[in-house]
Amino acid sequence: MADVRDFFNQFPGTATRGANRRKVFLAVAIKADTQVGIARRTLLSQATVSAAVKELGKAGLTQGTGSEGQGRGGKVGLVPLDEVGVGVHLGFNHVTVVARRLDKDFDEVAVRVNAEGVSRGWQRALPVVKDLIVEAVEETGRRRDDVFSVGIAVPRMINPRTGAFTPPILHPWRPGDDPAGDLRAFLGVPAVIDNDANLGALAEQTYGTREHAETVVYVKASTGVGAGIIVHNSVLRGRGGMAGEIGHLTVDPDGAVCQCGGRGCLETVIGAEPLIAQARAARHRTSAAAFEQLEDVIRAARERDAVCMRVIKDAGRMLGRSLAQLCNLLNPDLIVIGGQLAECDLLLEGCRETLHRFALPGAVAYGNGFDITRSELGTKAEAQGAFVLGLRGQENAPSAGTADD
Repeated sequence: MADVRDFFNQFPGTATRGANRRKVFLAVAIKADTQVGIARRTLLSQATVSAAVKELGKAGLTQGTGSEGQGRGGKVGLVPLDEVGVGVHLGFNHVTVVARRLDKDFDEVAVRVNAEGVSRGWQRALPVVKDLIVEAVEETGRRRDDVFSVGIAVPRMINPRTGAFTPPILHPWRPGDDPAGDLRAFLGVPAVIDNDANLGALAEQTYGTREHAETVVYVKASTGVGAGIIVHNSVLRGRGGMAGEIGHLTVDPDGAVCQCGGRGCLETVIGAEPLIAQARAARHRTSAAAFEQLEDVIRAARERDAVCMRVIKDAGRMLGRSLAQLCNLLNPDLIVIGGQLAECDLLLEGCRETLHRFALPGAVAYGNGFDITRSELGTKAEAQGAFVLGLRGQENAPSAGTADD
């Protein structure tokens, strides 16, 4: 098999030619594509992509020329490789790990899920995350030493310049927690971290059916609420990584105090805790204990429980009002709703009602190419986005080192 690391050492990312070769290889590893598609995703000229593809072919790394009727339906793909990419989503109640050999299609992933998440702290979760990564990689037929890249999604704001948490550092994370550094040491490869909603947006634009949409908003509605925004293939992070924090828009100035220190944030109305509290309050005391987690409320709504149906649909209506303001500001092509709450159709139903009521008609007109839909990637969206981030992070990375024991 071809040696990817030798190729990367041959073409260091510091030189323009080497950077372009790396970028094209990584774009193909993220998703087999035509040369036109690769040029669109990398923002390189088609001539540069063509030259890079030829060189990658000579190095024995790619197959197919991208010409009509050749290769995989005109697509450029990778030859069989040992290297494996990893994406990790460190949610509050769930950890999801995806692993894929770079030559496989995006949906040919090994998946591992832990239902505890990081709720009891990162140091307690770290050994579990390591085990999940090893198990997922071994399912691909490879070993931990074959890991080539790792990306990490967290439901917190990440400073795009430093890769550190942007204050305030909220529970369950603590000052000094460094998931990227810990997994970098464990796997011996660069580890890249970003907000999970940002990475959900990245995954939807990369692997969804509207992959060429110019402006994509991905909303993660789960324990909390956040949004990732993609414009022209780039994640809109803002100066301190705080772009898209719709969960902290004020919807009730006299409402409950939020953990961010604000009052009446959207999360205090449609986050997991307030929704569970609403469902419990509407029940007789003897049955209230049935609603311990958000998934209990979702399950009951699917089973046509009147209380839980109302709770989730009203949450969708409140979310739609906030998204209407976002549509008036950004005029996106596509809004994708993901996270646990998206598993119930009532959320999207309620969201559509108020979105069209409060947004400018032209900003949310289906006839103009706009759409709002549920995530195609489901609960793997953030981990798949982390996978993409990990590979992108290799563009200027030094050669891989050795993992810790």
